[in-house]
Formats: sequence, structure tokens, C-alpha cells
Amino acid sequence: MRVLAAMSGGVDSAVAAARAVEAGHDVVGVHLALSTAPGALRTGSRGCCSREDASDARRAADVLGIPFYVWDFADRFKDDVIDEFVAAYAAGQTPNPCLTCNEKVKFAALAEKAVALGFDALATGHYARLADGELRRAVDADKDQSYVLAVLTRKQLGRAMFPVGDTPKPEIRAEAARRGLSVANKPDSHDICFIPSGDTRAFLGARIGLRPGAVVDAATGDRLADHEGVHGFTIGQRKGLGIDAPAADGKPRYVTDIDPDSGTVTVGTAADLEVWSISARRAVWTSGHTPDGPVDCVVQVRAHGGLAPARATPVDRDGEPGIEIELTEPLTGVARGQAAVLYLPDAQRGDLVLGCGRIAATSARGAVAPSTR
Repeated sequence: MRVLAAMSGGVDSAVAAARAVEAGHDVVGVHLALSTAPGALRTGSRGCCSREDASDARRAADVLGIPFYVWDFADRFKDDVIDEFVAAYAAGQTPNPCLTCNEKVKFAALAEKAVALGFDALATGHYARLADGELRRAVDADKDQSYVLAVLTRKQLGRAMFPVGDTPKPEIRAEAARRGLSVANKPDSHDICFIPSGDTRAFLGARIGLRPGAVVDAATGDRLADHEGVHGFTIGQRKGLGIDAPAADGKPRYVTDIDPDSGTVTVGTAADLEVWSISARRAVWTSGHTPDGPVDCVVQVRAHGGLAPARATPVDRDGEPGIEIELTEPLTGVARGQAAVLYLPDAQRGDLVLGCGRIAATSARGAVAPSTR
């Protein structure tokens, strides 16, 4: 089988390519240039796509004895990932750019080019597993990336390979060292790859500009502070609210709602964060078939954490597939724009992904949070 191995310059993708070669596939390595002005070096564990990363990927390919290319996807990445990220924050949402990158770049634009060039599969270093076309969690729960892959369709999963998903990360590093791969001890990338400084608020502010608004109390409606833009906030945020005086009850305050139209950021107590139901749009069912009715599941609303048992019901909203999710336990810090990923309950192979949708609205008991545009 002809396999295109996406090689980021890290240890996971290098070992994934090595395992594809060892399995007897005809493997070609490719590094995606996603920045229009890549830096020469990475900053510790922040960022990616630097010239150093490309060189690391090339050295790994040389050790494996496979052809290697660098493909320029910078414009596509900017249009589909960075611009969407900025627009989502401006609209009061909290997007996950890794999910968008997988959806629109790696397993769409890159996979389509691979198929056009005659490749049968795309191998990546993601920590997830495939079994009979079904997406499952990785063996290493701490590194599991099934959450950011749940947006993939059955067809896309049919062309994917995740060679490292069945192995804990420490063993992957040890294997890389045995294979003579110089990236064996390279630090993992953290945070958002296109914001190497780690300062998301400054990155967004430079692109969105000043959009002043008020921070108000959920209970009284009192104006507690002013801010420079809703892009500096996310649901569940506790620090950086700009509130000088403590609350009357002495308890911490959290962001409970964001209205991008009025620029209002509402803060309340931890109890005000409780969510009992979720409305999601842009639904994807990884089996390729929409369930006939409600399904019992476990929903996850963040890449790491935010899980609760639930019942999910497919719905149709003006031709767009959606999901209504009723929780049996409340979740907190559920932000619009995040993904709600559904897994089978633990008693029924709880590592199996059922599908996902983008969170459009949430509700507490008796009150529905306003939906974004």
C-alpha cells in the first residue's frame, strides 16, 4: 500500500512513519509548511512548523530511507484555521484550532492531494486507534487525541492510519531512540501552534482590534469593569477579569456568558456555570450513519476533561445536521464553539467515538444561554 506519512518534525509522527515502513508499505514523508514566515527555531515546547521542525522531519526520513518533501499549505492553513479561529473568538466563541486543522487541512486538503497522487492512506502521529473503520481512544489516556479527530467522516477515517495509538508515549520515545531518530527526546508541542508566544489575547487583539465592552454581574446586572474586547474571555474563566473589588459574598467569579453584539461579558458564581443540556450543530457521525433516535453516551466538551454521561438525539436544523444532548450530570466551563464529542458508555466499549458537533448553545435548568450566530 502506498502511504503518505505526515511528518511534523516530532517524535510521534517520526515513529508513525517508521512503523508504516516496517509494516511493508511504500512510504513517502511530507512536512507541511503552515506558516508564511516560519521561524528558524522553536521556542521550547511552543509552536511548530519552524525551519528546525522541517529539518528534524527530513533527518528522520533520511534515517528511515524514504523520500521526503515539504508542501506549502500556508495559505490554506491561514484561511481555514487561523482566520476561522480569530472570527470565532470575535463572535464570543472558544474554538479548538487543532480540530479545525484536522477537519479542513490534514484530512481534507492534504488527504485529497494524497489520493490525487495515488496514495492509499495518510499516516499521522495522532494518539488514536482505528478498528474496523471505527475511531477509538488511544491506549495512552493522557495523550489521547480522539477528541480532535472526531470531526472526521467515515470516508476520511477509511484513508487514515494512526500507527502510534496503541502504545504509551514513553514507549514511543524509547522506540525512537532504538531506531536512531534524533527527535526521541524532543519536547512535545503545547498550546496553539501558530501562537508560539503563548499569548492568545495579544494575538487576537492585534487582529481584531479594540472592541470595548462591560463586565457585568449575573445576579445584579451591575457594571463591574470595562474590557477591550470579548476575544479576551472564555466561559469558565476566573482570572484576568479586570474586577478590582471582591464579590459581596467573597466567592470567586467566573465568566458565565459572552454577548459579542453588545460586548457584554457576564460573570457569576460557580453554580451559574452548570450546564444540563447542549445544542450542537455541524454534526458528524463517525459510523457514516445518523442514529434513528436517542443514544446513550458519554459526552466530552474539552480536549482533556469535561466528561459526563448523556443522551444524544440527532436533529435537523434547516438542512444542517445537529445534536441535542441532555446530561445526567452537570458540566461546567462549556463554551460555545467547542466540540461536543460523543463516546459509547464505558460498559459498551467506552473508548469508541460515536460522533460530534460544534456547541452552539447551552442551558442550565430552566434557562437557555443565547446561541451564537
